[in-house]
Amino acid sequence: MIKTKSQGFQALDSPNEVMSPGHLACPGCGSALSLRLAVKLLAPDCAFVIPACCMAVIDGPFPFSALGVPLYHIAFPATASCAAGVTAGFRKRGDDKTVVVGWAGDGATFDIGLGALSASAARNDDYLYVCYDNEAYMNTGIQQSSATPLGAWTTTTPYTNPKSRPKKDILTLLRAHEIPYIASANVAFPEDFANKFQTAKKIKGFRFIHLFCSCPPGHKSVEADSIKISRLATESCVFPLYEVKNGRFKFTLDPPQTSVDEYIRLQRRFVHWTEDDIGDYQRQVDRRWRELKKLK
Repeated sequence: MIKTKSQGFQALDSPNEVMSPGHLACPGCGSALSLRLAVKLLAPDCAFVIPACCMAVIDGPFPFSALGVPLYHIAFPATASCAAGVTAGFRKRGDDKTVVVGWAGDGATFDIGLGALSASAARNDDYLYVCYDNEAYMNTGIQQSSATPLGAWTTTTPYTNPKSRPKKDILTLLRAHEIPYIASANVAFPEDFANKFQTAKKIKGFRFIHLFCSCPPGHKSVEADSIKISRLATESCVFPLYEVKNGRFKFTLDPPQTSVDEYIRLQRRFVHWTEDDIGDYQRQVDRRWRELKKLK
């Protein structure tokens, strides 16, 4: 459990902002808030690699940028490859201080860039990969990705034919690579968020942080409910918060588990679900929670 404030959390309390207002995110965008906090924690000694995704648009059209730190826009599948290359360039110049961050959505991570991600993790390349997960290809029209939950609506899985396969367990896949640091994080829990980015900043080798990001257009939710939905995702154990450091698993937040019911009902991408569907999902979440408990 979190008990004390970290230096990272104190950095979030600072009035100094790095990311500019006036970016192009939708109201209530959990991804934009996550990026704002992450940059605040990592700047000034960082550089970002961002593929085709919501963030490539949110940052602003060339020659403008809201991010406030060096940024390299790259092709959809190339986040891991380019981040490894940019890191190698810094190290060749004798710069061991700059943290390179690959910042990619679930489509670019779970699907299109998975091969490059796995290869980079296997090499233990020295950078931080962050997957902001809004559970679909939101930037291109809300199509399903392999991060989309079982039974969810997207434009390619309509209410009459919802997602037929469960969400890919990306953190278990990354754990198999035996990399130095893996974590899940959520902006609804900023102290935990700050602790994990500060930890990752100090570690050498491949680091991976998985972020839950509410998306009002894609989740068909109310903009003002974004933080509430994010908090419920963790409190209901749909998105547990934990870290794996040098192979050692630890929950960083172990809340009393609440029902998934309110989390589901706040998102109209699940409006077609029956009570039986919600019960089935609750059992899936419970089973996954028990599996994670065994890793403690």
